[in-house]
Amino acid sequence: MLTVATRDELAADLAQAERSREPIAPLTTSHPEIDVVDAYEIQLVNIRQRVAEGARVVGHKVGLSSPVMQQMMGVNEPDYGHLLDDMQVFEDTRVKAANYLYPRVEVEVGFILAGDLPGAGCTEDDVLAATGALVPSIELIDTRIKDWQIKICDTIADNASAAGFVLGAARVSPADIDVKAIDAVLTRNGEVAAEGRSDAVLGNPVTAVAWLARKVDSFGVRLRKGDIVLPGSCTFAVDARAGDEFVADFAGLGSVRLTFE
Repeated sequence: MLTVATRDELAADLAQAERSREPIAPLTTSHPEIDVVDAYEIQLVNIRQRVAEGARVVGHKVGLSSPVMQQMMGVNEPDYGHLLDDMQVFEDTRVKAANYLYPRVEVEVGFILAGDLPGAGCTEDDVLAATGALVPSIELIDTRIKDWQIKICDTIADNASAAGFVLGAARVSPADIDVKAIDAVLTRNGEVAAEGRSDAVLGNPVTAVAWLARKVDSFGVRLRKGDIVLPGSCTFAVDARAGDEFVADFAGLGSVRLTFE
């Protein structure tokens, strides 16, 4: 476990890497003693700082929600990061690829909460009851670690590699669609780049949201009415470049667009 001073130092290194767009070496290389608790505390240092500077937490994201990714990282559960209002991008506004280091996009069935979720005891039924709408989403992920050479503690400390998100216009009640069986297709510049289905996320995206509610409760955080939750990607992540236009189409849930310049 790291000292508080070392956690603060590493948080500052990550924040500077994001501002300068100059990546840093993996934290797990420079500090092999780092553990998951350290990593979440480092994440929180930077989130608190951004909130103090005027940003607002609008939700959370789940990462490592597929068994394949968990196996790659050597873990047996997902991780999570924070979504801030200044991370939201929009379908009608081009995003500057140069604002990121190694941008990638992921296709997600987003949740918009219409009620608070319980914490430690949160169930899938609780999630369904509190979900106001499902929304087509693309998450923009990035890493402040050089060349995506990350282990689990690197990505957790780096806000679970969160960088941005865009929501489509559609809003669909979970009562009107089989949340486990939403087919998704991602195109890049008109060509299919990735395909998947919502059950790639822990067998059911609702399961990921319930896990998240229980997990963040252990850090004194609750998922509240109005929060956006991105439960994990239906497909593998796709590299993004200047000039790319991505469209994610979800069966029964509409579409969402993200364009880079």
